[in-house]
Amino acid sequence: MTYDKAKPRTTLADKVYHLLFTRITNGEYEVNQKLPPENALSVEFGVSRPILRAAMERLRDEGLIYSRQGAGSYVRLPVNAPVGFARVETLADIQRCYEFRLTLESDATRLAAGRRNQSALEEIDRALALLRDATGSMQHREDADFAFHLAIAKASNNQYYEATMRALRDHINVGMKMHGQSLMSDGAKGLEDVLAEHTAIREAIQDKRGEDAARLMRGHIEQSRDRLFGGGLIDLQMRN
Repeated sequence: MTYDKAKPRTTLADKVYHLLFTRITNGEYEVNQKLPPENALSVEFGVSRPILRAAMERLRDEGLIYSRQGAGSYVRLPVNAPVGFARVETLADIQRCYEFRLTLESDATRLAAGRRNQSALEEIDRALALLRDATGSMQHREDADFAFHLAIAKASNNQYYEATMRALRDHINVGMKMHGQSLMSDGAKGLEDVLAEHTAIREAIQDKRGEDAARLMRGHIEQSRDRLFGGGLIDLQMRN
């Protein structure tokens, strides 16, 4: 069965989850900061409180927030929060991040194809559905894009891949944001091409075609890099 025959529906709870996830991981809500009240968030996102609570419960299960009796919900520092890498400061840093991802994510994708279970596939599908919705609305969503790549790292069933991806989140987001701006200048075709790349990766993981999945992931990251740099990479040769 191909993915096109069974497209998962992106629920409102999924969308609210990803919005809150992005705010927390981007630092908009700081560690130990109290989140806005449920009624305020419900109004802001235009959803019912049960839908909001479903999204919050998912964040709570993943250790990103915690509750205090009668005092609301607060942002938690994840137990496996990585020490992190130096901040991205130059285009050369962005290129180095892509360079690292070529190895990191290709290997993680190969493992994911061999080890994934139904739950892991469903998490990949949720992110892919968000990307499909964004493409249909002529938008590029860095949060959904990262969620797709993170879900694959998690499907490798090796926590070091997931932890490294989380540590690189801000670095990857810089490249994804710039890549998204480049795609938007190309109109619908650019967004549709990238969605097709993501879908092909998902299909290979579904079919347990590890080498194909790794090749497709590598090609996807190379395409993203080359769209951003226009094929003219920076010379990173060390000088005497």
